[in-house]
Amino acid sequence: MLLYIHTSTTEGSHTQARLTAHTTGKLRVAATNRSLTMGFAVTRTSRSLVAPSSPTAPAGETLPLSALDRVPGLRHLVLSLHVFDGGAAKGSPARVVREALGKALVDYYPFAGRFVETEGGEVWVACTGEGAWFVEAKAACGLEEVRHLDHPMAIAKEELLPEPAPDVSPLDMPLMMQVTEFSCGGFVVGLISVHTIADGLGAGQFINAVADYARGLPKPRVSPVWARDLVPDPPRMPAPPPKLELLDLRGHTVDFSPDHIAKIKADFFASTGQRCSAFDICVAKTWQSRTRALLLSGFGDDSPVHVCFFANTRHLMLAGAGAGFYGNCFYPVTVTCGSGEVAAGEVVDVVRAVRDAKARLAGDVARWAVGGFAQDPYELRFTYDSLFVSDWTRLGFLEADYGWGAPTHVVPFSYHPFMAVAVIGAPPAPKVGARVMTMCVEEAHLSEFRNQMDAFASAAGK
Repeated sequence: MLLYIHTSTTEGSHTQARLTAHTTGKLRVAATNRSLTMGFAVTRTSRSLVAPSSPTAPAGETLPLSALDRVPGLRHLVLSLHVFDGGAAKGSPARVVREALGKALVDYYPFAGRFVETEGGEVWVACTGEGAWFVEAKAACGLEEVRHLDHPMAIAKEELLPEPAPDVSPLDMPLMMQVTEFSCGGFVVGLISVHTIADGLGAGQFINAVADYARGLPKPRVSPVWARDLVPDPPRMPAPPPKLELLDLRGHTVDFSPDHIAKIKADFFASTGQRCSAFDICVAKTWQSRTRALLLSGFGDDSPVHVCFFANTRHLMLAGAGAGFYGNCFYPVTVTCGSGEVAAGEVVDVVRAVRDAKARLAGDVARWAVGGFAQDPYELRFTYDSLFVSDWTRLGFLEADYGWGAPTHVVPFSYHPFMAVAVIGAPPAPKVGARVMTMCVEEAHLSEFRNQMDAFASAAGK
């Protein structure tokens, strides 16, 4: 299996870091003890497995996954960097996080196991207790010198993410973590997890459990719930594998101010009498900007365009047992409109289309749960006329406090070369507002897309 991760480095240019996960279990990333990026040295000082700090129950169990966990497209790695300013000396952040991780793995013991395949080809979790992979590193600079990893990053992400454990496929290990300590006392937590075991909310819940133990709490504030059997398992719909056409995508990042978001919210309320969210606005404007860029290069006015985002469905699928559940529990919400309609309308018109699709969520989930769709909604189409949006603002990562305060910056890497992606996050503190990180247009459409997004962002002060 090949997994590619794209990240932009400068406006108008990009790099491609290729992570190759073979069935033999090898993943190639930067694997040297000491590396130099733009003059800043990062040295990995320790690598080891962190096992649960006390016996788990039941040891040796093999747990089945839910129908959503087993969606083939979720067997991929999720990468992110979490930047902490640090502060008063409280010991080594790497050692504090390592000890806390061992405690959290007692409660979340499947994270200490390994993915295995049954004779029928299904993926389960073997609760082996072998542990999560943990790397300690040091950077020969302060966070100020690298602008707290603001865009474009002055240190390659490969230096701050954990190199893989030997002789284990990264896709078989639920969690890998690296803590890099900087000379200023700050640190960066690099996370690699497999989406199969947890969705974004679940991963955020687990990381907050680690943070709770790091701050000295006797137990996590949220108790974990496995309960994968509660997720509906409707009849399987036979379908061919999705067609994956590699796209030569370019990146652009832009920040929307709170004042500008508030203005669009007010405009939408005046137009409809209803409220909308910052997420709705970011989705709508990114989709519209991208569509306008496509139309300038001959994309047909009457051709349909799509935007897809993923809604939390714990309240709809888990029969009141959603608190503490950390498995995959989401539904793909797809909005389809004519390209001319999206491009020509006001932003509030596109927001309305997004809101209308969200309003259908409960009915669509109920219909899916009883096999009411002719085509599986989880079988996504990865074509250039489709934009996929991921929201990282409500997953809990921005609240994780290991004892040095919440992170000043969280940098997700959710890019793949076969899908146009926009990630909604937050700019580094103390900045406020919404940050939209995209890898969603090819070179021919980059200039107009950038102009559209930047013009919208700069209109805040007008």
